[in-house]
Amino acid sequence: MNQLDALKQFTTVVADTGDFKQMAAYTPQDATTNPSLILKAVQKPEYAHLLKEIMARYGSQGLDESMNRLLVRFGCEILQLVPGRVSTEVDARLSFDTEATVTRARRIVDLYQGEGVHVDRILIKIASTWEGIQAAARLEREGIHTNLTLLFSFCQAVACGQAKVQLISPFVGRIYDWYKKQAGAAWDEAAMAGANDPGVQSVRTIFNFYKKFGIDTEVMGASFRNVGQITALAGCDLLTISPELLAQLAQTEAPLARALDADAARSMDIPFVSFDESGFRYALNEDAMATEKLAEGIRAFAADTLKLEKLMQAV
Repeated sequence: MNQLDALKQFTTVVADTGDFKQMAAYTPQDATTNPSLILKAVQKPEYAHLLKEIMARYGSQGLDESMNRLLVRFGCEILQLVPGRVSTEVDARLSFDTEATVTRARRIVDLYQGEGVHVDRILIKIASTWEGIQAAARLEREGIHTNLTLLFSFCQAVACGQAKVQLISPFVGRIYDWYKKQAGAAWDEAAMAGANDPGVQSVRTIFNFYKKFGIDTEVMGASFRNVGQITALAGCDLLTISPELLAQLAQTEAPLARALDADAARSMDIPFVSFDESGFRYALNEDAMATEKLAEGIRAFAADTLKLEKLMQAV
């Protein structure tokens, strides 16, 4: 049995791509997209026609509406290939605006439903700012399920659990990147691999806290740099993996054991914590890595959204 098949015994495997033709080979349960992935996809010849179609039909309705239509078009194509859910991201420029995030999310869901997609097959991706988490709490109460992304810290995960969001996406690889950069020449790749990887440790801490206290929010490790990070999180609720790393797993026959265990977490001695707004903001501010990576992530997604808008205007 290859490692991809072995991983699927413990964990729901999700494809992290906008290239829906590429993902079909790995039979993932769900799929996630983001502005950067969609930007990459529409620049490939096989997807250029989707951009042209959307702009021909909806270009006169403004960029926001055209963008929503493009994201939903990609999502609908993906849903023909996966049996589960697709995550579609709200504009990162709305990350600090609760009302605008709620409005945009409702519009995206309306468009999906107009295409005959049931609301339970859609996850609205929102950055894990305080404002984003509050928007997600409102959407969940309306029956719109959310995926809180750009999550780097324990306090973000705790606040998401309190908000009863459907799913969180802690970013393993970007945490790893930050610590590796900070360490510079002193970084010992072998010593910091697998279970010792700081990104892996972050997800494990969140997973164990959720399972210990019966928090229903699903944990989906994301943003992987290598296969070792993935195998060290076998047993996590979900893992969203790029096609390149899915291919590596599929080509590897080495044994794979469960690394995270919900039953074991329930007997762990873990203190309960919760956060109000001021407590959340202070805890996030105390975490230099999370503060930097959250801001950087929002800027990067916003920049790619702007690039995508320019491509749309040039059609």
